[in-house]
Order: sequence, then structure tokens, then C-alpha cells
Amino acid sequence: MSKSSNTAERWYTGIDRYQWLVLIIASAGWVFDVYESQIFNLTRNSLLNELLENDEARVTLWGDWMLAVFLAGGTTGGLLFGSLADRYGRGPIMIVTILVYSLFSGLTYFVGDIYQLVVLRFLVSVGIGGEWAVAAALVAEVFPAKARSQASAIFHGSSVLGTWLAAVAAIAVGEQWRYAYVLGVLPAILVLWVRTTVKEPDQWVQTRRQSRPMGSFSELLLNPQWNRRAILGLLLAAVGLGTFWSVTIAGKDIVSQFLLDRGSSESAAEQSSKFAYGIIQATGGGLGLLMFGPLAARLGRRPAFVWFHLCGLAIVPVVCFVPNTYGLLLCLLPVYGFFTMGMHSGYAIYFPELFPTHLRATGTSFCFNGGRLAAVPILILSGYIKQLDGLDLRYAICGLALLYLAGIAIIRFLPETHQQELPA
Repeated sequence: MSKSSNTAERWYTGIDRYQWLVLIIASAGWVFDVYESQIFNLTRNSLLNELLENDEARVTLWGDWMLAVFLAGGTTGGLLFGSLADRYGRGPIMIVTILVYSLFSGLTYFVGDIYQLVVLRFLVSVGIGGEWAVAAALVAEVFPAKARSQASAIFHGSSVLGTWLAAVAAIAVGEQWRYAYVLGVLPAILVLWVRTTVKEPDQWVQTRRQSRPMGSFSELLLNPQWNRRAILGLLLAAVGLGTFWSVTIAGKDIVSQFLLDRGSSESAAEQSSKFAYGIIQATGGGLGLLMFGPLAARLGRRPAFVWFHLCGLAIVPVVCFVPNTYGLLLCLLPVYGFFTMGMHSGYAIYFPELFPTHLRATGTSFCFNGGRLAAVPILILSGYIKQLDGLDLRYAICGLALLYLAGIAIIRFLPETHQQELPA
């Protein structure tokens, strides 16, 4: 086979400068999205202990409630801004979402009580939920079919940079958690770049000229051509997001419990678990997110989802019960992150491919951010199971990992979109 033939097979052949810029901008926005969500997970104990005066019971209770608030805000913002992006364009709505989450993250520095925190975390998540949906739709529309899977995987895979940034910030600030939220203002700088660089995709411009109803939830949910995809996509995302909050993030708890059982102090276990989760496990998770794209391009979207769900189910008991040294646990955590997180970039690849241009951001957001809300019962169940007296945390996490089987069942009823053009 000739060299030119090999080159023609590469997904990035023919991708122009503007397309790369769109991918970079979308990824930068998502990096800070993830930073905003992860920084709370990593500073939660210090933050809640200060606001709740070290009341352990209230800290535990409010910790679970804050996650529910965050999911509810993400759903609200995603549905709102997804529909607005179909109606008014990708660029303007991306600007609004970035401003929303960066502004209210910065204001968290001044929070004085738990109720102020609830309001601010809700508003931060409103912006985060909206930005992802708009960016995912934009990347899918700008890149050609041959490159869409890889580009969308890079977009979602960039989230590992946000996790790293949050981990470094959390470790650096220690108990001075307020300073970690000041960094959340930085994404506002992206607004100027978005404003001067992003133009509306040709497909969206042409569709709007046809005077079609843009961003209509009634059409999404009442039209049988699209409502089945929307509901099943939401359920697929609910499995992934529910297991992320109950299984993937539990990697931090696995490390902490492992060290405490072996005589480490609480402060030492807390710092070590931040590093193990935020850097070591997150690195494996990032690689999994990036690898989903090439796998989906080679095997198809549905087989890639099935493969990652099966491997996620298999790796959880291995990490929970096999390690007998801290070093072995650290070696297994990247694999844990790879398989329990990797399918998440599939949502950025797959959901925009399920819906036509006038419903793309709306449908994509309904699936992903509606999945956040549908995952709330999983969070409640997770919190209940993990606090049962006498139940080993490892058994609780393994039981929650059985949800991956539900994801495999759901994907069987969704269409394959591999190598197809986006619906017009």
C-alpha cells in the first residue's frame, strides 16, 4: 500500500485550521466545566466542615444533597441552553453559558453559609450543563463524518485536564478552599475567543432559513421519529452518569479506606486519595475517553459502548479486592478509570448523531443532561447503601457496578450511526 493511500486513511487528513480551532475552543470550555464540578468533590470536606461547623452528620447529609443540586442545575441549564442554541446559534449561547458558570464559581469565594452555597452551585451547574450540549453539537457539525468520532472523543477526553487542574488546585490550597474557586473565573477569558472565532455551521444556517421549528421540545418528545432516541439516550446517559458518581468517583474512597485500614491518619489518607484519584486514576480515565473515539470509528458506536460497559463491570471487583499493597492499588487505578470513564466520550460522539440539525443541541442536551436528573435516584441509592452499618464499602461499590448491565441492555435498542452523515 502506498504512502499516499495510508495518509488518506488518517482521520485528520483534510481538517482545516478553523475546524481545529473549534475543537480547541470547545475542549477548553469543557476543561473548565469539569474543573468546576471536580473542585467541589475535592474540597467538599474542608468547605462543608467550615460552613457547618464540623457537624459530621450534617456534612455527610449536605454532601449528598449538594451533588443532587448540582445534577438538577446541570439538567436545567442543559435543557434551557440546548434549546436556545438550536434557536439562536451555537456561538452566542456558548458565550452565555461560559459567563454563567465562571461568574458564579468566582462568587463562591465569598460564600458565608450553606444556603448561599446551594444557590451558587446550582447556578454554576446551569452553565456547565448548557456549555457541554452546545459544544458537543458544534464539534459534530463542524467535523466531517470520517473524523467526527475522533474529534468528539478528543473534545470530551479533554475533561481529564480539568480533573488534573482541580486536583492540583485542591492539593495546593489545602484547607484554604476558597482560593480554588477563584480560578473558576478564568474561563470568562474564553468569551472573547469564542466571539471572534466561532461562526455558525452551514447546516444550521441553511436549516434556519427553511423556517423550521428550532429547538422544539414538543417535536423532540412527541415525534415518534425522535422521541424513542431521546428517551433511550437519556437512560443510557443515566447509567453512565449514575455509575460515574457512585462507582468512578468512589476510587477516591477506595484509596482512603485502604490507607485508613493500614494505619494512616485521616489527613494523610485524604491527601493521598486526592492525588490517587485526581491524578493517577484520572490519567487512565482520560486515556479511556480518548480511546473510545478510535474504537467507535473502527467497531461502531454500539459495540464500543457494550465493550466499555462490560470491562467496567469486570474491573470494579478487581480494584476493590485484589490489591494488597498501596503500590498495586495505584497501578490498577488507571485501568479502573479507563474502563469506568471511557464510555462518557461516547455521549459526545453518539448523541449529536441521533438528531436532525434543528433539534441537535436540544436532543443532545436532553439525553446527557436529562440523564443527570435520572441519575439522582442512583445517587440516593448509592448514599444509602454505602452508609449501611456493617456493609463493606467494596461490596457496595461492586453492587452498584451491576448498573453497567443496564447500559448494555439499553444500547441494543438504539440505532447504529457509524459512518453515517448527520440527520439533516
